[in-house]
Amino acid sequence: MDEDGLPLMGSGIDLTKVPAIQQKRTVAFLNQFVVHTVQFLNRFSTVCEEKLADLSLRIQQIETTLNILDAKLSSIPGLDDVTFEVSPVNVTRITNGTHSEATSEQSQNSLQDSGPQESEVTPENILTVAKDPRYARYLKMVQVGVPVMAIRNKMISEGLDPDLLERPDAPVPDGEGEIPRN
Repeated sequence: MDEDGLPLMGSGIDLTKVPAIQQKRTVAFLNQFVVHTVQFLNRFSTVCEEKLADLSLRIQQIETTLNILDAKLSSIPGLDDVTFEVSPVNVTRITNGTHSEATSEQSQNSLQDSGPQESEVTPENILTVAKDPRYARYLKMVQVGVPVMAIRNKMISEGLDPDLLERPDAPVPDGEGEIPRN
């Protein structure tokens, strides 16, 4: 016996002389454990199913909204074959959500003051994002006033880089950057 009066369990104990554990008590503990575990797992799976159903509903609503937006954009005539030049100042101003007259006047004045700079002119055989028809339609959407996040999500869904909205003078990244010569 130890100092608390409990028997020491060791190699010197003959297990044939130790009384057996009551089977009814062991079965009751095991049954209680199984019942509580099954109840927990049932509640957990129910909560998971509810959350997945809510998430599925939200995804369907977003897809519906995206399809409506896509249909509205498709109804704009001439959006597919639009090519235009946009300065990075205007795109940044639109993506930040500031549409003040003072900013547009300042950008126009700075463009007039700077004049044509030869260092910024890209060679004519390099296809820029603004000239690429895949990206030009999204830049047109920005000009029309479509929310930028919706445009970015649509670009991602079509496998295009949405960061290029802010850099229309950048070369096209896919290695398709050369304009075919006739």
